[in-house]
Amino acid sequence: MPDPAEIDDRIDRASTRPFGRRFHLRGRERATAELRGPQTIRAHAAEIIAERLAPAAPRNDGRQTPYRNHPVFVAQHATATCCRNCLETWHGIAKGKQLDRDERTYVVEVIGRWIDRELAPSIEGRDSGSSTSRRS
Repeated sequence: MPDPAEIDDRIDRASTRPFGRRFHLRGRERATAELRGPQTIRAHAAEIIAERLAPAAPRNDGRQTPYRNHPVFVAQHATATCCRNCLETWHGIAKGKQLDRDERTYVVEVIGRWIDRELAPSIEGRDSGSSTSRRS
């Protein structure tokens, strides 16, 4: 598995695409990610990847990932891990073969790191705001 800096670089490159740049965690997806926490979201990502992306020929490949209703779906589009074509183009993972455990772990880590980065400003804001008193 690539180191975190390499994953961040790939996330940054995928996020510069006009399509990928549109995606951010907002509303219900952001609240779900904050409420469930990183471990649970990564577990959901692992399940979603195993079912929808890991097979050699995923059902409806290129259209199998919804745009909303779960933070993992939003992250998949933002990080170009939404279909086998994007995985091949942006991450160098060949299509036409089942994803092995290391490849699935890598995809989950990319998704998890993107979600962590999206939530970082709100977590930092909450932490810094909680240590100061509002009273004068």
